[in-house]
Amino acid sequence: MNRQNPIIIGAVAYDPKVVTIWEIIKKYFEDSGVPIDYVLYSNYESLVEALIRRHIHIAWNSPLAWVRTQMLTKGACKALAMRDTDQNLTSKIYTRIDTGIQTLADLKGKTLALGAIDSPQASLLPLHYLSKQGIDIQKDIKILRFNLMIGKHGDHIGGEEEALKAVQRGEADAGAMLDLNWVRFANEGKLDTTRLKILASTEPYDHCNFTALEDFDPELEKRWTETLFKMDYNNPEHRYMMDLEGLKEWRPARTHLYKDLAEAVRGQKLYENYP
Repeated sequence: MNRQNPIIIGAVAYDPKVVTIWEIIKKYFEDSGVPIDYVLYSNYESLVEALIRRHIHIAWNSPLAWVRTQMLTKGACKALAMRDTDQNLTSKIYTRIDTGIQTLADLKGKTLALGAIDSPQASLLPLHYLSKQGIDIQKDIKILRFNLMIGKHGDHIGGEEEALKAVQRGEADAGAMLDLNWVRFANEGKLDTTRLKILASTEPYDHCNFTALEDFDPELEKRWTETLFKMDYNNPEHRYMMDLEGLKEWRPARTHLYKDLAEAVRGQKLYENYP
């Protein structure tokens, strides 16, 4: 690639604020002498396809999009960076106190409210965890699913919030959500902590990362990542964007905590059952 041309970043427009975020990032990189441009997609499947077809150089991938990229490239891709808040997350499996459910085994015969089928935190990983704990997710439980914004991979709170409402209304016995959303909903008064309790937590996992193909120019990669890592939360110009994007620090990416998600995608045959 001609180094005078911008590095093209792809991302998914899961919320109108995404445009604001990327305009700020674009200006920051241009001011730093590393020009970039960005392309927004409506869903992660299109984003992954764009990366593989080399329409973009780097994709701001959801965890599922990372797994999908690995599957389609047979591992010929690399993770470059992630947010501090992308690391060591868990999903909470919760229930109403009045259900009498005390253990995961008590979920047998019950209704579990989940987010979208392609949400790692509100569907894929909780179901994978239950499977590892001896729950047959096909036979032992009934799933009440809220398939909001398919293709966004749960990068929104819609499905998780609707599932929460269903549990609190008594339409489901238990639900699952990202640990950060448990705190968020409680703080916003949407989650009644006097009526709900956490039954179990999944194993830790990581969330989004910037993904490139394996042959992405190492020198360009170095310049881009070094510039990204220089963003400083103490700088007011950077802080506004970082608050919108939900981080305080960019970190080098790691990939070992995507293992459970990759197993969940295969075990649940996601891309065979995908709407």
